[in-house]
Amino acid sequence: MSYQLTAAKIWDGSAWVYSVGTAYNLEYLVVAGGGGGNGANVNYTNAGGGGAGGYRSNITGEPSGGGASAELPLLVIPGDQFTVTVGAGGNGGTYAVNAGRGGDSIFAGITSLGGGRGAKNRNVYSGSSESGGSGGGGSRSANAGQGEPGQGFAGGNDYNGGGGGGAGQVGQIPAGGAGVSSSITGSAIVRATGGRARGGIINGVANTGDGGAGATNSSGGAGGSGIVIFSVPANAAAATFTAGLTYTSATVGSKTVYTITAGTGTVTLG
Repeated sequence: MSYQLTAAKIWDGSAWVYSVGTAYNLEYLVVAGGGGGNGANVNYTNAGGGGAGGYRSNITGEPSGGGASAELPLLVIPGDQFTVTVGAGGNGGTYAVNAGRGGDSIFAGITSLGGGRGAKNRNVYSGSSESGGSGGGGSRSANAGQGEPGQGFAGGNDYNGGGGGGAGQVGQIPAGGAGVSSSITGSAIVRATGGRARGGIINGVANTGDGGAGATNSSGGAGGSGIVIFSVPANAAAATFTAGLTYTSATVGSKTVYTITAGTGTVTLG
């Protein structure tokens, strides 16, 4: 005879919910802000695209970034508190001002690194690319940045501007590297795509972690901000969030999915 241990639940007057102290698995997707594409001038025309924000996931059946498998399950109990930060996208560069690196995103001690900026074209304001969650694209002034293992890939190298690295692919010429698709919210959405080179002022989409485009005779695009998403069993009590966080919640099948789109603060699990 065999036995299977199951989580204890109590009746709250309207539904069965997990009792205090009962552990359950939490799935997460943590995407950092994308790096900015750098600027160029008319004499040296093309700059590298920004690298995508780092991409970390422990969702069953889905990959993490950089070609890695899903990370290990995260076992939690009601009352656990986690610090959350959603990384901002890096600024796009101009002829005189370098692009910025994306901001890190943090959840439950899990840090996804911001995407690296793309390299400038060669001029008196030259600037190298940066490594990050995914690396920024190279140009005539500097080689591409490297990606963080388990989060993203390196940028592409090209004299006329390489694309930023994506969570799913090395930066291409001139396209950015591919992102990674997740269905944690119930729909398949690709996030953390590298910014293309030779693209002009094309900003990464908010809450995707996409890199900004590198410039052609102009300013580069800003990186897209990151996102933090986690899911818990639908019959777990509601999580609570401090005022500094912007979030939504939805029921997706047998899970409650929380999507945090901006801010820094604390989440307390129910």
